Amino acid sequence: MRIATWNVNSITARLPRLLAWLESSGTDVLCIQETKCTLEQFPTDALREAGYESAVNATGRWNGVAMLSRVGLTDVVTGLPGGPEYDGVQEPRAVSATCGGARVWSVYVPNGREVAHEHYAYKLRWLEALREAVAADAAGTLPFAVLGDYNIAPTDEDVWDPAVFEGATHVTPAEREALAALRGTGLSDVVPRPLKYDRPYSYWDYRQLAFPKNRGMRIDLVYGNAPFAAAVKDSYVDREERKGKGASDHAPVVVDLDVR
Repeated sequence: MRIATWNVNSITARLPRLLAWLESSGTDVLCIQETKCTLEQFPTDALREAGYESAVNATGRWNGVAMLSRVGLTDVVTGLPGGPEYDGVQEPRAVSATCGGARVWSVYVPNGREVAHEHYAYKLRWLEALREAVAADAAGTLPFAVLGDYNIAPTDEDVWDPAVFEGATHVTPAEREALAALRGTGLSDVVPRPLKYDRPYSYWDYRQLAFPKNRGMRIDLVYGNAPFAAAVKDSYVDREERKGKGASDHAPVVVDLDVR
């Protein structure tokens, strides 16, 4: 089974590229973040014609998540159980389902904005709720993984220049401690190989020629439990999909599994 995660930065803007990539990559399950659409706007019909079922958690604006599968999509849970609210609502940042013998979550962790901002405190609360919500599955015998845009670089090796990010979100000790606590449930970081250069960055800003200069970050992560990690045969960042006109600022992270 080939499973992937991709922050598409608007599924409506990226739909032609998404459909072409699904066909060329042979992906069985895709976790999507930042759909930027309502449920009514989500291209369910076009994806069904391409052979994929969809599970969607989206209300418009800048967030929203989805899961696409051509190997089954059952036991869907929309939202983060016990998750915190922001501005009086629980934002659409999580969806989970069982696909082809694996339990999978697609998550879009809050950005945090600035360390002093209330959104940063919300981010830490959200991560704690995620840890609590996945603990049972993480310790289970079924292959299980939480994939998505975590908006956190796990180590200094995961950013192009740590000095540039000093004092900013995505690299703070508290955020990294929250990731460590998540791993403490029985999950491990499935680190992909880069297709170019020496670091598997998954995000490059649109500004200041960040992509051609390879000034990136590894913030799109795959955290799998022991049965999932044992089934991994390969993992890579499809950096080619970050190229060209109309690309997302994130590249897909792909994992090949031997799951029966």
